[in-house]
Amino acid sequence: MNVIILAAGKGSRLGMPHPKCLTRLKTGESILERQINSLSKYVDKKYISIVVGFQKELIINQFPECNFIINNEYNNTNTSKSLLCALKQKQNSDIIWLNGDVVFESNILAPLIKSKHSCMLVNRNSTSEEEVKYNIKSNGTIKQVSKEINDGLGEAVGINKILQIHIKKFIQALEECSNQDYFEFAIEKLINRNISIYPIDISSRLCMEIDFKEDLDMVNKKL
Repeated sequence: MNVIILAAGKGSRLGMPHPKCLTRLKTGESILERQINSLSKYVDKKYISIVVGFQKELIINQFPECNFIINNEYNNTNTSKSLLCALKQKQNSDIIWLNGDVVFESNILAPLIKSKHSCMLVNRNSTSEEEVKYNIKSNGTIKQVSKEINDGLGEAVGINKILQIHIKKFIQALEECSNQDYFEFAIEKLINRNISIYPIDISSRLCMEIDFKEDLDMVNKKL
């Protein structure tokens, strides 16, 4: 099992002078530090790769025990291309990947790791225009995952798993994405090619993506 953390972007909406993943939480740890500590309960740190770009040295210097993949085009690309950079180097195992701005309880990872399917963590909380939403097919698998869904059941929280047998097709789907597409667009392409993606509901657990200061304030209250 390999893990990929997408942390190449500027995260300018939060208004920090450093990469968003290095934002300090109420607990004293950064978002990325919390992620790595949680992930390392399940996988050795040598299997954790971080995609970096903006002020990459700050991240590399703080987490030398991890692997790093550089997205030199971070200023002109979105998460689909950062993930593509990583998957081209990591095709020999199942992959868990996540956005570098998600604050979560470590125990939400267990069902994802144990799953025998390509899958994504979701919740059924109310969503705004900014969140990535999802809905499901009659068989319970993911039908759509996008910010543009009108009948969303809740939020796709940005922590996902792809089985090794699906990686080559996923790489192809990511290559077809435009530079500004999110990786969720490639997931929809997989679904349209009859690859099933299963939701894992973690509504009762803490898991929040930090986009704005209001999100940071809210997660600190929960912590």
